[in-house]
Amino acid sequence: MRIPILMPQLGESIAEATIIRLEVHPGDSVQADQEIMEVETQKATMSVTIPCSGIVEEFSCRNGESYPVGSTLGYLRVTAEEAARAGVQPIAENPVQPVTAGDTATGDDLAGLHFKVESSIQMHAETPPVQPVLTGLPVPVSTTGAGYISPRLRARMVELGINASDLSGVAGSGSGGRVTVEDFENFMAQLDQHQTTAASPMRIAVADSMRRSWTRPLATIGIRVNLDPLLKHRKAHTEPRPGPALYAMRALAIALSENTAAAGRLIGKRIVHPPAIDLGFAVEVDEGVLVPIIRDVEKKTLADLTANYNELVQRARERKLPPEARGVGIATITNFGTFGIEWATPIPLPEQSLLLGLGVGIKQPFWDAEQEKFIPQTQAGLTLSFDHRVIDGGGAGRLLHRVASLMQRPKEL
Repeated sequence: MRIPILMPQLGESIAEATIIRLEVHPGDSVQADQEIMEVETQKATMSVTIPCSGIVEEFSCRNGESYPVGSTLGYLRVTAEEAARAGVQPIAENPVQPVTAGDTATGDDLAGLHFKVESSIQMHAETPPVQPVLTGLPVPVSTTGAGYISPRLRARMVELGINASDLSGVAGSGSGGRVTVEDFENFMAQLDQHQTTAASPMRIAVADSMRRSWTRPLATIGIRVNLDPLLKHRKAHTEPRPGPALYAMRALAIALSENTAAAGRLIGKRIVHPPAIDLGFAVEVDEGVLVPIIRDVEKKTLADLTANYNELVQRARERKLPPEARGVGIATITNFGTFGIEWATPIPLPEQSLLLGLGVGIKQPFWDAEQEKFIPQTQAGLTLSFDHRVIDGGGAGRLLHRVASLMQRPKEL
């Protein structure tokens, strides 16, 4: 008998995934829970396994194409005993019809899924390419994009996968500066004259996240922090040694545990406090950034966190984060100092109100009032970007000073 191989539910917010590699081929024998293909979502690269042992009969999916959750990707020939053991319902012995990216499973195949694709929704086999920002184009006339978009123009934009913010460089010729369909087509024709590359799913996800983040009034403040106590403590620490960003994470966790409202979210007329101090840290990966999450950071010491932190950095670079490290934290730490950057104004994620940034440490003279002389000191810029609706400059300043103070007393971390 034969059973379908379905695109599994890879996360509560994931609707589809792109096939990037098939690990087995038709005719191969496979075992239960064996990884048979690798797929890419907007958040990570994951593996798809099968529920029981059998022989791969065929694949009806293709590398490079996206398929929604529940889609039939192929078929597996199994015994009745294996199907019963795995609790899988076999299908009727009918000729196999090739599927496209829009085909979805129905009935019992979708039972228990968090996300179901309605039959009325049309899924395209190929995602329209999104072009990156290009040089040599007119100076943007509107940072937020077109103000009014007619239904005809919006339909054309949806067809091509274009967002309103992508039209910031289009000077509309319509009434009141409105961008017309003709303006849009001329703009797209101009893009065709430039070299372009297709944006990856990761790049598109980052772009969408930043668009949503920028709908809020964001501000950034900063101070300089003395890293010498931290570096001395780190040098005396046994392997594995915590990195500067982990000291900053631990300090932020303690500071936020003392005042959870600082990391709250404004929903309507209420500040919603976070239920736990779950913090993320930015890791650069190909085509974008991933933010692994460490849970309950305020309850763990540096020694407790170091091994887990280092492992998650490696797993993030492989784009294979474990389920417990995915999701949304209440704030993120980014160490832009690893790129030699002294100062930056990083943008918090849409689901967060805070982002702590750490710059590169630079040895420079510091006036010591007690010794009445300049002494060398390793200083780094410490920045805090925040949602100004939730916290004001004074509150953000006190939080940042508290973090800096804790970083200079590493034994307490």
